[in-house]
Amino acid sequence: MFKIPQKSDLILVSLLILVCICLILAPNGFDKSNHSSSLRVKALVLSTNDDLIVETGIIKTGTQVLQIRILNSRFKGKELKAFNQLIGQMEFDKVFSEGDKALTVLNLNQDQTKIINANIVDHYRINIELWLLVLFVILLICFAGWTGVKAILSFMFTGLAIWKLLLPGFLKGYSPIPLSLGIVALLTSVIIFLVAGTNRKGVVAFLGAMSGVAITCLMAIFFGDLFNIHGAIKPFSETLLYSGFAHLNLTEIFLAGIFISSSGAVMDISMDIAASQCEVVNHNPNIGHKELRKSGFEVGKAVIGTMTTTLLLAYSGGFSALLMVFIAQGTPMTNILNLTYVSGEMLHTLVGSFGLILVAPFTAIIGSWILTQKVSKS
Repeated sequence: MFKIPQKSDLILVSLLILVCICLILAPNGFDKSNHSSSLRVKALVLSTNDDLIVETGIIKTGTQVLQIRILNSRFKGKELKAFNQLIGQMEFDKVFSEGDKALTVLNLNQDQTKIINANIVDHYRINIELWLLVLFVILLICFAGWTGVKAILSFMFTGLAIWKLLLPGFLKGYSPIPLSLGIVALLTSVIIFLVAGTNRKGVVAFLGAMSGVAITCLMAIFFGDLFNIHGAIKPFSETLLYSGFAHLNLTEIFLAGIFISSSGAVMDISMDIAASQCEVVNHNPNIGHKELRKSGFEVGKAVIGTMTTTLLLAYSGGFSALLMVFIAQGTPMTNILNLTYVSGEMLHTLVGSFGLILVAPFTAIIGSWILTQKVSKS
């Protein structure tokens, strides 16, 4: 059952919905006008012809010719040939089979009445993605009720802020670290106050989270310089430089990503400690700030123990294939630890973990002072 929301909750939710709508409608400065000569459609693969594909071991190059039927748009039902180019890189290439559905680009003539040719982009996954999103929303609302609705709203706002504000800001050349700090502060305030409410618990969680983010940011800058790591180690970073964005500071973008990545875990810890301290105060209004601080420390110890390992698993999972290559080749551990990619992930993990460790005592100290202050009744 839904809990009746407070008036402040309704106001905040309404404002956030309005902001989300504005972000959806607002251009990010890099929106390309739809080319009148092309159209993206969903198509069904009727048959395939692999005669033009050359296989060299496990690598395939050449062209796969497909007979497809268009499933939507004004050309629905039309059958034609499409081409799937294979460049010999398994991470980019895709091979289709009869019955597959594919996202296809139709190149049209000038008056858009005739299809000149069709090129396959990738397997069509949008329907499955939408169903997965709907399932996620339903489960969250069923379990968390009104809090689930607020969580979905904060999830949507976070995605829009990254897509419409943070990433376009990077591309426009704004200083990555100050911009990222500003966006993280905005997201932290919205998420925490939306979930915790506009009360002292929310203030404690916000101040504690931002203290952890600030520490992580400073340590990322300091140790990033000592590690001598260039931001181009991230996938597709170098591609940006060759795409007309040579002005980008990839290293600062890489360092900003360290505290952006850990900010969610930092928020979790600060909220856990703030909520536990608030609960203690509700059951014992006369507790002193020293006792409340000690209580916050005890909660922080338990939360930190698992959260640091969570970061390690999250970061290392993305590089499991690379680590498997090292193991298979018998690469010495000294070489592995000194490799740029591994060093970058160690910087991510260790600096992010420092922020997690320090946010706990900071939040406990802040909460012990704010939550024990008596509210004046005059």
